[in-house]
Amino acid sequence: MTAAEQLYPLKFAPLYMMRMWGGNQLGEVLQRDVPRGDQPIGESWELVDRPDEQSVVVNGELAGKTLQELVRLYGDNLVGPKAQHAGRFPLLVKLIDAGERLSLQVHPEEATCRELGNGAEPKTEMWYIIAARKGAKILAGLSPRTTRVQLTELLNSPEVENLLQVYPSQPGDAYFITSGTLHAIGGGNLILEIQQNSDTTYRVSDWGRVDQYGRPRELHVEQGLKSINFMNRTSPRIAGASDVAAHNRKFPLVNQCRFFQVDVLLLVDTWYDDTVVSGSFHLVSAINGEIKLVGLGEKAPELILQAGETALVPYAFGKYCIIPLSEGEVRVVRTTL
Repeated sequence: MTAAEQLYPLKFAPLYMMRMWGGNQLGEVLQRDVPRGDQPIGESWELVDRPDEQSVVVNGELAGKTLQELVRLYGDNLVGPKAQHAGRFPLLVKLIDAGERLSLQVHPEEATCRELGNGAEPKTEMWYIIAARKGAKILAGLSPRTTRVQLTELLNSPEVENLLQVYPSQPGDAYFITSGTLHAIGGGNLILEIQQNSDTTYRVSDWGRVDQYGRPRELHVEQGLKSINFMNRTSPRIAGASDVAAHNRKFPLVNQCRFFQVDVLLLVDTWYDDTVVSGSFHLVSAINGEIKLVGLGEKAPELILQAGETALVPYAFGKYCIIPLSEGEVRVVRTTL
């Protein structure tokens, strides 16, 4: 077994999920060879430690190990002291490929989970837009004048969209979706999603959609309405940088959240970093180009990531650098606790 001091950046096999609203940008934009089935692929789970789904390492001596096995074997050496001895890996990373709009949905916060029971888990998440087709939209948050009565009356109507904050999708923009925020990802979006390790979603509307057998999906209107934070009308959008510079830049996307911290790195040269200084593992996600992760220790292990891929850099790894291999400004999303 690899010693803790020899832990290295880990890459995992994606887990592809068929969804009726799935798209084709995983293949067209990220050049993924996605499986074919009765429905299109809508999600690629890049990093997951759930009872029913497990990421498996594909590189180095730990190839074949699940993420849960690594958490049990290495503990703080993998996740860092900020994880507070988590029994499972605290975050879940997905790629969302929306050919059609997703359901109008909400994730509960902690107090609501306690009220609802039945294994409900809180979920706060962040979206980073990798690519967007013309006309793609993000629906996130209630508009300032929307009331509970209006929302309840219009849930089954297309006019419910008028009660939401609606934004044109722009690659490089991010959205911070706190638990209790009503939201829907519009069709034509390819998104990197960083979220709490939770799989609780309450659908309050599915836009009248039915599956291939003519059946509607289950809705959770009662639980959903209890989960919506009607007091929160802030904008969840975080605008991306609109210019290109000749030097490396770091922009915070989420830095006031107790569940995760997210920065976007705009790189034209080598970026130096350190997991130990941060007190946490790092998740490094290549967005629009190829990058190389290189350790700065004696053996200096290396890992190459293609656009759309995410690596877990263990806390014990320490000092490392990110080298952009593609031409132009390479975007990298870096997540810590």
